[in-house]
Amino acid sequence: MILRAPLPLLLLVALFLAGAADAWAGRSETVELRSRSGSLGQLSRIAMDDGGSYIAAGRLAALLGGSWQVKAGRGTLTVGSRSAQFLVNQRRAVIQGQPLMLDAPARTGAAGWLIPEDFLSKALARLAPGTTVVSTSRTFKKASQAAAGAVALEELRYRSYPSFTRVVVETGGRLAYAVASGPEEIRVRLPGLTLKGPRREEVGDGLVKEIVLETVGADTVLRVVLDGTSGDVKDAALRDPFRLVLDIYRATESTPAHPSGRTAGAGLQPLRLIVLDPGHGGHDPGATGPTGVMEKDVVLDVTKRVARLVEEGLGVRVALSRSADVFIPLRERTNFANKQRADLFVSIHANAHPRAVSEGVEAYFVSSEASDNDARQVAAIENGVIRLEGPDTRPKGDLLKSILWDLAQSEFQRESSFLAETVLDSMTRSLNLVNRGVKQAGFYVLGGAATPAILIEIGFLTNYKEERKLATPQYRGAVARAIYEGLAEYKRRHDQRMSTAQPAPLKAAAPR
Repeated sequence: MILRAPLPLLLLVALFLAGAADAWAGRSETVELRSRSGSLGQLSRIAMDDGGSYIAAGRLAALLGGSWQVKAGRGTLTVGSRSAQFLVNQRRAVIQGQPLMLDAPARTGAAGWLIPEDFLSKALARLAPGTTVVSTSRTFKKASQAAAGAVALEELRYRSYPSFTRVVVETGGRLAYAVASGPEEIRVRLPGLTLKGPRREEVGDGLVKEIVLETVGADTVLRVVLDGTSGDVKDAALRDPFRLVLDIYRATESTPAHPSGRTAGAGLQPLRLIVLDPGHGGHDPGATGPTGVMEKDVVLDVTKRVARLVEEGLGVRVALSRSADVFIPLRERTNFANKQRADLFVSIHANAHPRAVSEGVEAYFVSSEASDNDARQVAAIENGVIRLEGPDTRPKGDLLKSILWDLAQSEFQRESSFLAETVLDSMTRSLNLVNRGVKQAGFYVLGGAATPAILIEIGFLTNYKEERKLATPQYRGAVARAIYEGLAEYKRRHDQRMSTAQPAPLKAAAPR
């Protein structure tokens, strides 16, 4: 256990108030590029998990009238006869043949290449002489709240992962804080945070028992009550939106190279547990067919059949996120998988579409960018379950950002894609169905999984023919066997890769 004495509170408050009018207060969501002849356009700032600010390389090239090209892990930004080169995950850049150290490494993700914003102040004049950067105007409401010392609570949330529990306090402005770790609880003093009333979250993941946010004297205090011995406690103040992120690691698994507990470059681990997630349930029926067949009933039956086949045929333990007609909030489905330390997460659904002739099967993995409009629509339908959740479990603000803030699936995208392709191929071959392909979109139910995770749409209940088939036990059994055979093929290839000691195709830290 690492004991950390709280920083002097008065000093923290003084620094906080003194800094409220500094660059933080003046940060805008965008910056504007100007040439001698006028405005070139605006660049969006992209806040990442390290608290740094990035810009999209392709957008920068377009505004400057240049080009952006990527080859063999190297990105080249060319404007006229001048150029700058970047290497992924490296801070070192080269501008006009001269080395340049940036504040953070260049990164890649669903939005393409991102380069640190400080490149603009350090090198833009050399790359595009006569170009300047100005911040666009915006309302400084949040900064003003911080300066006044009264900041409102926006949301308190948590995620349980195999090696740590993450607690996030999202606020309406920048907030000072002081952390003290003890054997029974971790206390975070939050001067200036206003509460309408105490908040309590039951966690019970074997590491954290509960989270309490309450007023103590003149301050608000966050208490993380431990259910066991913790290891390292890491904290970070992030912005866009403003939030305090507290990661409490298990005593035997302190600070792994990746938040999931999987070490970068390490070999694949044996498949011991698969969590199967029947979509919807309880007061959320999901899609409903022309004759009244409900998605929640179909997928629960299919999922139970898959579970029996996997445990009997593969010798892999299976846990169900729900085994009865009950409602489970989307966040709790992956929380359950993470608490169980699942090796795979498979969510099973049935599709719907305004066009009744739509048919076939498709599989998804999570991404901040949807692969097409249909994928975006499917994600919107599945994410719509949020409306049926209680106010204490429903994420506030931008849903897609909520997915990415916690532990996005970027670390597992390649493996999730491979799993989706394998299962979908088995289903289309076994059932002779229309293959609608593997797609990606911002599925909230997948975003928090600390493991490869996919969502399968086993057919369209809004298609009369497919509804009639999915209503029969015989066809549900055939669908279950097709999914099982896909999982069996994935396990076979997984075990083969393990035997050759190849590294798992897992890379890239996930944004918070």
